[in-house]
Order: sequence, then structure tokens, then C-alpha cells
Amino acid sequence: MTTVRARLIVVLVVLCGFLAVAGAPSAAAATPSDSLWFDGTSLTVRNGRFVDGQGREVVLRGYNVSGETKLEENGGLPFASVADARKSATALRALGGGDAVRFLLSWAHAEPVRGQVDTAYLAAVTAQMQAFLDAGIRVFPDFHQDLYSRYLFGQGSWYTGDGAPQWAVALGGYPAESCGICLFWGQNITQNAAVQKGQYDFWHDNHGLQDAFLATAQTTMAYLAGHLTSDEFAGVVGFDPYNEPYAGTYDSGQTSRTWERDLLWPFYQRFRDRMDAAGWSAKPALVEPNLFWNANIGTQKQEGGLLDAGTLGSRYVFNTHFYDQKAISGILMWGNASDGQYSTDFGTVRDRAAAAGTTAIVSEFGHPLSGTTAGKAPTVDKAMYQALDSRLTGAAWWSAPASSGPVLSGTQWQWDLYSGRHHEPMNGNPGKVRTSGDAWNDEDLSAVAMNDSGAVTLRQDARLLDRIYPAATSGSTLAFTYEDRSRDGSTTLTWNPVPGSLPNVAALVGSGQYAVQVWRSGGAAAPTELHLPASFPTASTTVVSDLGTAYAPPSYTSSTPIGVAPEPGGTGSRRLLLADADSGVPHFALVTNGATAPGADRLNAARAELAAWVAARF
Repeated sequence: MTTVRARLIVVLVVLCGFLAVAGAPSAAAATPSDSLWFDGTSLTVRNGRFVDGQGREVVLRGYNVSGETKLEENGGLPFASVADARKSATALRALGGGDAVRFLLSWAHAEPVRGQVDTAYLAAVTAQMQAFLDAGIRVFPDFHQDLYSRYLFGQGSWYTGDGAPQWAVALGGYPAESCGICLFWGQNITQNAAVQKGQYDFWHDNHGLQDAFLATAQTTMAYLAGHLTSDEFAGVVGFDPYNEPYAGTYDSGQTSRTWERDLLWPFYQRFRDRMDAAGWSAKPALVEPNLFWNANIGTQKQEGGLLDAGTLGSRYVFNTHFYDQKAISGILMWGNASDGQYSTDFGTVRDRAAAAGTTAIVSEFGHPLSGTTAGKAPTVDKAMYQALDSRLTGAAWWSAPASSGPVLSGTQWQWDLYSGRHHEPMNGNPGKVRTSGDAWNDEDLSAVAMNDSGAVTLRQDARLLDRIYPAATSGSTLAFTYEDRSRDGSTTLTWNPVPGSLPNVAALVGSGQYAVQVWRSGGAAAPTELHLPASFPTASTTVVSDLGTAYAPPSYTSSTPIGVAPEPGGTGSRRLLLADADSGVPHFALVTNGATAPGADRLNAARAELAAWVAARF
């Protein structure tokens, strides 16, 4: 359905008197195809982890959908049509291995006139979101902003923004924007007086701006709750209230930490109240700290991380971003990233979430795919995925796996079907039509694009993006690693080789990809579930576990301890299912595509090596 058609339908429904901002869905949802009995439950936060309705520990992996929302060419929507949303969802599962998306929304388009929410926009948003939910992909919406608002910038400006509506900017009487000497658009955050004053007004609720935003957010959430079916709504993880918050300027005597305490955290509490009022009380708010709290350039870093918010618990998720600004600068980091490059940075995220009594998600990470530093992307992104999987370096993983830490959820920036094919008049200027990259402030980070025939293609190595990860664990993960063997040009990047002390395991893996998960069972009836990349065809996948061994594992049944099944949504993606029947017992599984018809003796010898390794290390 095109956006125009969707809007016409909404208008007709309104005229007939049937459209309500909140209400019961009109029909029961169809369960996504290929679903099994344990699929489709809502997530909650428990004991510092995402947990599904079967009590399994859940890890979310996916992408941001999409930066197209920051543009005007499709009216602040992620896609030009629902058909494109469906195409994107299918490719995201089948090519990108994702089971979750951060779904961008626009305040400017949701409330173009003060106090008047555009229900046609909400209807179009809902229809596009359903394309992902119906593909079995979990969603968490995000009211996105960068540089506060595009309406701060004139047609001749070097930069642009997104977020607040035109009416909100008109209230401020802001100075003409100017960043001075700025090499990167992000410098506007702290150097552009118009951007700073706009941010300041929002956080202080000057002109009632924050009140207006919260009212629109509540209406949006109520609309989604009322117009998604119950099964679809179960796939909505929670809500990200505000992208990359920053004070603008600090009041006299105020610090970044006290700003978080006195202004940011109270905003999140108000947003949480709006979630409850809109029917989202069982879902967490995915709250972001001051965006500079974990900057890796010392002059940018500011104290923060919601240090004074107390225990966040089950009602909030610690939600942060990470980009390597040193690598992006091209000056502060020479050469490529290496094994364990971001172990400390992502370890800090784990520690902060644990101290706050909740789980964490890194909802933006990545590296530019064009420009002077694009050559670093294969190693930077590999190191970021490595740090999501484990807090250890590859060199240390086999010797100290008990320190691996929880597997982090994360959504890469970004998944944009229209990469390199945009038609965006920058700031409404017909003489500055942007077509290349993301078409926004010269960014280019989309992992995908479409070719001339309309097929979705990856712009990054599939071995990097389509990864094994523990999507759902029956119990709790004690350690996890994945050696993706992704490429930097013609060079294979192997940062975690199997040690020589495990010769039969090493022989099975050979030069192939492999993952190892160790978990402690939790008594759940549903199995542990690992995503299987396309590079792991069932016919050449080997599994070695204390639960059994298998080469070309069979189809999953309730009596099969090791089996393969499609992932929900009919996208052709697959999963490995490992069933245990106990509680509190350590289990392990090695999954590799490196072996060719291994014999029983080799499988059993590898199983014995891994069993001894687990007994010694855990």
C-alpha cells in the first residue's frame, strides 16, 4: 500500500467516525509463519536481562530503520511504501540476520500543528511497523532528533537537523545558525548557538515544549497500542523516548551529571508515566544518558550515565550509543581496529547497566562506509560486534571464558533501502538535492542498498553482519564468542583462533566460522535458540554439545535435543534449537561450518575436549 493510499483510507475512516486514537484492534493477528509454540511472547526485564514469556534470556540484534525518517522526501516515514517496508524486513532477516529494529519516528510529522496529532502519519507509521512485526522482528520505536530541528537551518546552510516541528522553532526566536569552523556535523551540538538554545528550551520546558512533546508521545503510543493487534503489540519491546540527549548549555553551577539528575531523569519519569497511561505499563522505557558520557575522546567526554537515577529495575533499560570518534576523525587513530579494541568501552556499558539493576542495549553503533576513513570500517565494525558478544579479547577468551560477561543487545546504524538513491532537497533547497549515501549531512552508514532491479544487496561483508548470536537462552549465558572470519579486503580477520590445547575442536573448525556458547540451564521448557547465518547451511553445519553431536542436524521436534527450524516470519532465515531438561546445570555448544562430514570419533573427541574445558574454566 502506498503512503498516499494509506492516507486516503485513514481520511475515509475518520469521515465514517470509526477512527479512534486508542481502542481495540479490529481483528486477531495472524501468527507469523514458521512460528513454534514458544515464539511471540512479550519481553520483560528481569534480573538484568531481557526475558521472554518462557523465561528465556533474550538478546536483540538488528539495525536502525531508518535514517530516511530524518529526510523529507517520504514525509518523515522510514519507507516510501508498505511494500518497501516488507522488502526491508525480509532482507533484514535473511541477509542481515536481525531479529529487532529501532524504528525511527518524527515529532515534526507526528505534530505538524501544535496540539494536533496527524493520525494519517500515525496510520502510515503503524502499517510500516507491522511489516516488521509480521516478519517476526521485534520493534522499539524512537522519537528521533539530531541538532534539535531541521527548521533551525536555512536553505543555504551547510548542515541540517531533524526532530522538533516548525512551530516549536518559531517560538524560540533563535539566532541564525552557525557552527563556525566545523569539520563534522556533530560539532553543531556544542558550537551552534541556535541548536544549543533549542535544546536548552526543550529541557527547561520553555514555551511548554516538553509538555507538548510528551502529549504527542502519549497519543502516538496509545494509537499504536490500539491499532496493532495483541500479537503484534507483543513484539513491541518498549520505547526510546529521545535520541542522544544533550543539555544545549548548562545553567550556572550545573554539571553534566547534575543536568542528568535534575532535568533528564525527571523527563524520563514523566515519559514513563505517559507510557503507563497509553497502555504500555508492561514495557520498559529504553532511556539514553547524556550522549557524551562514553565518548572516547577525552575532550568530549562528560560525566554521566544516569549515575543518580538509582536502581532502574524492570521499568527501564540502559540504552546507549557508541561510535569510535577517534577512528572517524582519521587523525586520532591511525590504522585499523584490532582484537579487543572496544572491550573496555562496551565493558563500561555492561557495568553501568548492572549497577543500575537493568539490562543494556547499544542502539546505535557503526562506521562510515565512504570518505577518508571508510577503510577502517571492516575492522571497526568487527571489533564492535566482538565487544557486543563478550567483554574479553579474542586472545583471552578461551583461557578466561568465565569473565566473558553478558551478551549485549545492539542495533547497528543503519538499514536504509534508499542508500545512494535519495532525492532530498536539503533544507528545502531545490538547488541542493542530495542523492548520495544517507542524503543527510554527508553521512553514509547504511549496511544495505537496492540495485537497479530493486533487489536488496549488502554493502558490507555478509560474514560480519549475518552472525550467530544467542537469540534466546534457556537459563543464563555464561560465555559466548563468535569468530566470523570476516574480511578486510582480501585479508581474513581471525581474532579468536581455537587454541592448540583443543586439537580435535581446532580440526573440526579448520578455517571455518564458529561460535561457542556456555550457559547454565534455567528449567524453561522452551529450547535455547541461536540464529544460524546463511553461511551455515544445515547440510554443512556441525554441532558439538554435551546434549549430543550432529553433522547436518535434523529438523527440530519436541524430542530432538539438537535441531534446526525456520525463524518466524517466512523469510527463509533459520535457527539452531538446543533442548535441555534440567536446571542449574552448565551446558555448552560449539557450532561450526568448517567441517566436512566429520566422523563419530572426531565428534566425540571434540566433545570430550570441550567438556573438560568447561569443567576446568567454570
